Amino acid sequence: MDETTPSPSKEKKLWRGIFAVSGIMSTLVVYGLLQEKLMRVPYGINKEFFKYSLFLVFCNRITTSAVSAGALLASKKALDPVAPIYKYGLISVSNILTTTCQYEALKYVSFPVQTLAKCAKMIPVMVWGTMIMQKRYKGSDYMLAFLVTVGCSVFILFPAGTDVSPYSRGRENTVWGVSLMAGYLGFDGFTSTFQDKLFKGYDMEIHNQIFYTTVCSCVLSFTGLILQGQLLPAIDFVSRHNDCLFDVALLSTVATLSQFFISYTIRNFGALTFAAIMTTRQLVSILLSCVWFVHPLSWQQCIGAVIVFGSLYAKSFLRKVTQKTPPAEETENRARGSSPVKENV
Repeated sequence: MDETTPSPSKEKKLWRGIFAVSGIMSTLVVYGLLQEKLMRVPYGINKEFFKYSLFLVFCNRITTSAVSAGALLASKKALDPVAPIYKYGLISVSNILTTTCQYEALKYVSFPVQTLAKCAKMIPVMVWGTMIMQKRYKGSDYMLAFLVTVGCSVFILFPAGTDVSPYSRGRENTVWGVSLMAGYLGFDGFTSTFQDKLFKGYDMEIHNQIFYTTVCSCVLSFTGLILQGQLLPAIDFVSRHNDCLFDVALLSTVATLSQFFISYTIRNFGALTFAAIMTTRQLVSILLSCVWFVHPLSWQQCIGAVIVFGSLYAKSFLRKVTQKTPPAEETENRARGSSPVKENV
């Protein structure tokens, strides 16, 4: 037997891994760059800014709902709701608030600041997990959360002096941007925790939850656009700026594709591999944003980034070691409930 020749199963797994990594990295990196371009870069000769973040939410959700409905029909699975509609609606409301805060924050803080702050989402997830799921966390989890918080705080509080928002200047700009990011983290933590509760409480397919959640989001975001009088101005803006229309369509497409790659990765490689890929994606997104949109970084921000990503990579390696625990202990750990936190886009 030739030991140098990889077995077909290993080679197949390697190609699946390449497919998963390239899919997540490409879709979410493009998604992040498009977010920043739409919310911070002016369009046209008059240098107009696109200000309708709820319109982006609506476009993203209607695209995702159409694709998830197609996936359910293609797999010949029922479209009937598994859980009460109001529970889908609760996730939908929280998800809309999450995404709106995410887009609005880009008006006041740079994309690198926003991306690094997302690393702190484990803190609200731990809070909501304790309140909703009665989960228990280890001391190492709290230490990791503390280190990430310190790193994010350093990154936010010590920006380079020349990196300013196109909407406003000064400290009020940073305070409002950080407040929006805090809202994003809180709502996002609730969304993922309540999704986890629904998956465990009902025999639910992932496409079923995505479909009903995004349909509710479509209705709510469309209603919000009408009530705020933003629907016609948003349509007028994209009709006058074809490049903005293309960006919105591409943003919705990559947002939908990313959901497929996230689900594929978690199903085939587990939460640990997914977490490591997402950490790398955030690092690559920050570096590309700094180069593409010319965001200078202070030396304090570099230290903050090292603290955050160093802590997250250490967490991934430590968990890889603990996966070799005896079956009885592993069963006990799973019984406590630990599910991957998916990226809300």
